[in-house]
Amino acid sequence: MRRMTWFNATSLTLGFAFLYLPMVILVIYSFNESKLVTVWAGFSTKWYGELLRNEAFLDAAWVTVQVAVASSTIATVLGTMAAYVLVRAGRFHGRTLFSGMIYAPLVMPEVITGLSLLLLFIGIGLDRGILTIILAHTTFSMCYVSVVVSSRLVGFDRSLEEAALDLGCTPFESFRLVTLPIIAPAVISGWLLAFTLSLDDLVIASFTAGPSATTLPIKIFSAVRLGVSPEINALSTIMIAIVTVGVITASVISKRATLMQQRDEQAAARTA
Repeated sequence: MRRMTWFNATSLTLGFAFLYLPMVILVIYSFNESKLVTVWAGFSTKWYGELLRNEAFLDAAWVTVQVAVASSTIATVLGTMAAYVLVRAGRFHGRTLFSGMIYAPLVMPEVITGLSLLLLFIGIGLDRGILTIILAHTTFSMCYVSVVVSSRLVGFDRSLEEAALDLGCTPFESFRLVTLPIIAPAVISGWLLAFTLSLDDLVIASFTAGPSATTLPIKIFSAVRLGVSPEINALSTIMIAIVTVGVITASVISKRATLMQQRDEQAAARTA
């Protein structure tokens, strides 16, 4: 085991400070009494109360949550199906084109994706709103889910599925009862990744959102252009807290699922 040198320790400290110190400052100033975000005037929680009375931010937050939940759920279903086909179907006619279309959004600039989707929605006469944002976010987040799930399927022991088929399960029952529980941590991770990407997206949502649907990143960006207010600091602090709780919860669930899987595999090996 290599010892931690002073250079490595200093680099690690500076790296984490660069990443997380601005967030810490933002959280501290969300409790600032003064309306000026750069002047500390004492501890206060009044800006959280002001935020809860701001209808524009609340409406944008509700739209964002709706879009994130819907798009991440659809992207998880489609991404899991795409990963299963890529890993299990072997070589088939059009596989290269199919895999290229799945992974293209990973390297495609968001501006190009947003503009192309905007032209598509205009071409088919679909009014921009919550539906168009959901479709757009599903399009670009599905590939991330596919990558996460396919990496788990590659290392999957197919003898477990074969044993289930030998015991009388149909292919669908084998997938539902054997495969899906084993890849569940990857599916959950893919859903969380898609949810985070949707929650954070600004560029694509700017192209596909309409007057009736404004997401929270668009609302924050519009407000920041006029100056940072303490309400935005309070809103950002709440979002940081929600993401932190979500990440910790997902980590605990994934760890428990992995431990249960390992125990089940060990029990099956002892029985065999």
